[in-house]
Amino acid sequence: MNKKVKLLLTIPNFDTAGSGKSVYDIVNRIDRSIFEPHVCCFHDRGELFEALKALDVKIHLFNFTENYRPFLTFPFRVFKIVKFFKTHKFDLIYSWHWSSDFSEPLAAKLAKIPYIYSKKAMGWGNKAWTWRSKLSTKVVVVNEEMKSAFFTGMEDKVVQIPLAVDINRFTPLNKTYTVPTGQQFNEDDFIIVSVANLVPVKGIEILLDAVNQLDDSSVKVLIVGDANNDYGAQLISDYKDHDHIFFLGKHLDVRPFLAVANLFVIPTKDEGRREGLPIAPMEAMASGRIVLGSDITGVREVLKAFPNCQFEPSNVDDLSHKIKTFRDMSQSNRDQLAKDMRSYVEQNLSVKIFMDMHEDLFKAILKID
Repeated sequence: MNKKVKLLLTIPNFDTAGSGKSVYDIVNRIDRSIFEPHVCCFHDRGELFEALKALDVKIHLFNFTENYRPFLTFPFRVFKIVKFFKTHKFDLIYSWHWSSDFSEPLAAKLAKIPYIYSKKAMGWGNKAWTWRSKLSTKVVVVNEEMKSAFFTGMEDKVVQIPLAVDINRFTPLNKTYTVPTGQQFNEDDFIIVSVANLVPVKGIEILLDAVNQLDDSSVKVLIVGDANNDYGAQLISDYKDHDHIFFLGKHLDVRPFLAVANLFVIPTKDEGRREGLPIAPMEAMASGRIVLGSDITGVREVLKAFPNCQFEPSNVDDLSHKIKTFRDMSQSNRDQLAKDMRSYVEQNLSVKIFMDMHEDLFKAILKID
């Protein structure tokens, strides 16, 4: 084809890693002979934003959503978004906005531009999600359970595309005993790593209490994630006297921390803003690490081929028992399980699969052969 498809990817910011990484992967890997990717976000902060700038992509800083109130001026404010979409002559809009806002799809509808949004979290909460979905051309969901939970009667709009891992970047790692933050460990230590934005639903205290219950000084826990909030501060205060627990802060590159891990644990609770499809355990699996996770939506999807690696949410006793099971497992059995997890990611959750499915979706919507 002569004219490239102008694809606009919208995302509020690149402060949080999950959605930002997915947008980065699409821009980085999309077929540039067919598509001309653009990105629109609210501001230019965030480490991943700097990485995005190196990809030779047009970046627009523009508020592509509007508050509904005051209702009297809402139509006029929406038309500002319509004008932005029309001025740049976008052929397709793909939103990675995590809110229930429907001003953006409404503007796309008025501009007569096909619109997709990605539903990444297991939350609904208000009727705005219904409006957002009805105004969309297609809705991308990241796990199977979302279809029946949220989209009964709209099945024709829903396409399941799981989030993905760059299996060339996250490769099986040789075991190390030192992390960039300076901590050193012994060969006899059993090191558990958890990577998460530290918010209450992540259930980090469940993991820490489960480890403390083992009363085994050789079991160390490394928590990698932003603790600059009330929950993080409380965790650090509550566990400051435990010298086997380390809060290491947020790091864009988590591979050096995965390299020391014998086990990766994601202890998310079954409440609040539940997981859609968490990327951190997928990265750990791709890195050749065993993952243990709570039996909840999203985590269950990642570990569906490994039911023995799931534990009852918020159950300290069950998690403690599971950790001990893997601690006592022979090294050869642990190595085989880690290899099986890596293979599962390669076959089901790779960026290549993610990109092939997205490009097929874009072409189908725009009727491109």
